[in-house]
Amino acid sequence: MTNNTIPRKEYPRPQFERQDWVNLNGEWEFAFDKDNIGEKEKWFNKDKLNQKIIVPFTYETEASGIGEEEFCANIWYQKEVTVPTEFENKRIILHFQAADYITKLWVNGQYVGKHKGGQIAFSFDITKYLSADRKLNIVVKNEDSFSCAQPRGKQRWLPENFGCWYVQTTGIWQTVWLEFLNEANLESVKITPDIDTESVEFNLEFSEDVLQPNLVLKTEISFENRIVKEFEVGINRTLHTVKTDIASEYFHWKIMQWSPHHPNLYDVKFTLYKDGKAVDEVQSYFGMRKVSIENGNVLLNNTPIYQRLLLDQGYWKESHLTPPSEDAILEDIDRTLEMGFNGVRKHMKVEDQRFLYWADKKGLLVWSEMAATYEFSDEAVQNFTEEWMEVVKQQYNHPSIITWTPFNESWGVKNIYTDVKQQKFTEAIYYLTKAFDSMRPVIVNDGWEHTISDIITLHDYVEYGDEFTERYQDKETVLNNSIAFNKGKHAMAQGYEYKGQPVIVSEYGGIAFNSEEGWGYGNQVKNEEEFLHRYESITQAIKDMKYISGFCYTQITDVQQEVNGLLTEDRKPKIDLEKIKKINLQ
Repeated sequence: MTNNTIPRKEYPRPQFERQDWVNLNGEWEFAFDKDNIGEKEKWFNKDKLNQKIIVPFTYETEASGIGEEEFCANIWYQKEVTVPTEFENKRIILHFQAADYITKLWVNGQYVGKHKGGQIAFSFDITKYLSADRKLNIVVKNEDSFSCAQPRGKQRWLPENFGCWYVQTTGIWQTVWLEFLNEANLESVKITPDIDTESVEFNLEFSEDVLQPNLVLKTEISFENRIVKEFEVGINRTLHTVKTDIASEYFHWKIMQWSPHHPNLYDVKFTLYKDGKAVDEVQSYFGMRKVSIENGNVLLNNTPIYQRLLLDQGYWKESHLTPPSEDAILEDIDRTLEMGFNGVRKHMKVEDQRFLYWADKKGLLVWSEMAATYEFSDEAVQNFTEEWMEVVKQQYNHPSIITWTPFNESWGVKNIYTDVKQQKFTEAIYYLTKAFDSMRPVIVNDGWEHTISDIITLHDYVEYGDEFTERYQDKETVLNNSIAFNKGKHAMAQGYEYKGQPVIVSEYGGIAFNSEEGWGYGNQVKNEEEFLHRYESITQAIKDMKYISGFCYTQITDVQQEVNGLLTEDRKPKIDLEKIKKINLQ
């Protein structure tokens, strides 16, 4: 259930979709609380604040209707909602797809709870706060800071932009919505494909009410509207996992694998019955694909794949980290594929689930990265670990995600080259990630100074191919720390050795046209001819290096003061995209 006049009206969680929901995006009441007096003065009892804002865009953006870039650590939102009569006697769940950084919630003047973390989805059960006339006065306070101990990615922690750090993101920045449930319901499903056994495993979590008698879960798997498998199981506390084969006579008893060229997806419908009556129904999907590593190569479905990635920071001029529309998401994905890239490295951002949905649908490979902290402390370690593990849980089912990248360029672990404590922290994150997801490679630490890592990645903004070839032609000297690159960095942290992992150049290029207002890497170019000469020189040199199994070019679009995109900030191509494709694929 939604309204065509509100922004980002599409269903926000496409891998776990229900019919009974209300989108709360659009106009909310809003207030800055510069002196942090709102709680003392009980703003949570207000039904009006002194400004308006368009959710889910942050106050720093033009799309919000405010466009104020000065940082404010405490802000308030308010919206009154009437629950439709058809949802009487249902549980009411208030969902936030993401809000940065601490979210406190009051409903009808009563404190509900708080959540910490700016990158992940979270929710509150607000059923008991509903008034007799079915009203919900929803009041939200968001608390943010310039602390480098909180995962902040590319958000600046100074009053002005600098280097490759941009305007901060404060408060609600993804969709807010209500969902209506029966007492007994399916809370989550972890879906694990296995192409070698042509089977799929469902790890199921139910509400606390699953101990009610006579509950049965029916699962229906289909492909292109043809049912390939259906089965029923009784629900009890001991049921956690169900595994089933899915090879079907419709497809000559084979499975339809997911890949960039053939992004086949199976639909799955879960229906929970009580005494023969449906009490919950969830639509989902999955892709049958396998990521593995063998003989120095990354394999997709047991076949080596060369990764042609594009660095994608997911910023828009008018809305910053929030995609302004689903069409904007599709435009970026389509342009990426149009240029001959087969994937993206989502850089310093935990991306909108609608982006991942379309990556699944269109066959775009994705490296999922965590927003960095910028200090190493007990607080930073705890903040990072808690939020990263929730990222992995929330994004696990997307077949497009083929790599986890929790750390980048030693950010938050700046002394990792020699500091054993920081090294052990990255090892811990590696093993925690593997404990939850044994399928995907994990990169620690993207760019240089790796500890334990399934792929060794190198960042180097050398301008031309001849210099790149000279520097990297001897694999052993590069990977065993005999030479330094990128201003004195080494491939491995001290005490760690290269052990035959695949090698990918995961940042290079960053070529900018002449500009007095922004920067790129190396010398700026005057025209398309100069750009293409340099792009072809360095890209071809990487492709010609036999031990390197992929690359990631910086970057898809300009971002604020960083003007090294293949597209401008408003998505206008700077060069003929067909020429980029030709170089990528030649």
